[in-house]
Amino acid sequence: MALKREMKYNKRMKIYVLILNWNGREDTLACLYSLAKVKTPHEVVVVDNGSTDGSASAITASFPSAYVIQTGQNLGYAAGNNVGIRSALEKGADFIFILNNDTTVEPDILEAFLKRDVPLQGGKAHLMCDPKTLDHLGGNWNPQKGEFDLIGARAPASDYRNPISLDYVCGVALFVQAEVFRKVGLFEPRYFLFWEESDFCMRAKDVGFPATFCPEAILYHKVSASFSGGKPHTTYFWWRSRLLWIERNCAAKEKKILMKKIRVEFFHILKLYLLKSLQLLFSQKTTERKSRLRTYRAQLVGIKDYFMDRFGNGPSWLFEK
Repeated sequence: MALKREMKYNKRMKIYVLILNWNGREDTLACLYSLAKVKTPHEVVVVDNGSTDGSASAITASFPSAYVIQTGQNLGYAAGNNVGIRSALEKGADFIFILNNDTTVEPDILEAFLKRDVPLQGGKAHLMCDPKTLDHLGGNWNPQKGEFDLIGARAPASDYRNPISLDYVCGVALFVQAEVFRKVGLFEPRYFLFWEESDFCMRAKDVGFPATFCPEAILYHKVSASFSGGKPHTTYFWWRSRLLWIERNCAAKEKKILMKKIRVEFFHILKLYLLKSLQLLFSQKTTERKSRLRTYRAQLVGIKDYFMDRFGNGPSWLFEK
């Protein structure tokens, strides 16, 4: 049975802005400078996920009012954000705004979310390099493909002026009534990277908290090149997390169909990997060919690690340059 909204904002309510940082000192500082211009009262929590670039001390020096939590290790996106969410809930948060560190926000972003008065909302993320173009707004589940169809991906920002309900809203900027976390739970920590916000949004939808895109909540997303498509670690985590999502969110019949399809994909990728490995022995070992081979390998290992119940951070070879 759907749950009814129970909260209307008033000035006594507490908003906590949560930023996860991992070796992103300059990005995080830029994000915090933009937040300093937001007039809606809020508290800032920065979770430092085991950085080695001096992030924690730099953030504390520049923003002494920010509450910095150091985890001591890279817990990944889901578990790292969970540290901050728990802290905010313990401090009596009424709203929690989860914001990527590689963003900057418009000064009225919190006001925009509050005016909509919806329990679970996503912001309107423009590309920082091209402010008239969107990153993406979120997605809707496509059971035939076994993945999400992205909405607004690289579309003109002017095309999206009205709120839209989606199966999930982009986790770059996620504004959530604290009551949703209390009733739904936190992020599933096995999602080290990717698919965690879609899992959370689908669980929330199941108990009456559908995710909605807020068109007035504008921010700018850097979209780190290290997480662009085709990178081995991106491919690895995407596949591993995709399988976990299917396990957790699909009904038995749909799951059976998708897993059969993925087994076919696995053996197709394996054939390509073996063929390209053989070709590489007898051809020029260009950077492009070696990169393509590493990406095939990442797909295979991501699938294998899911079935072997291996989560946490990925194999070290994924991150080698």
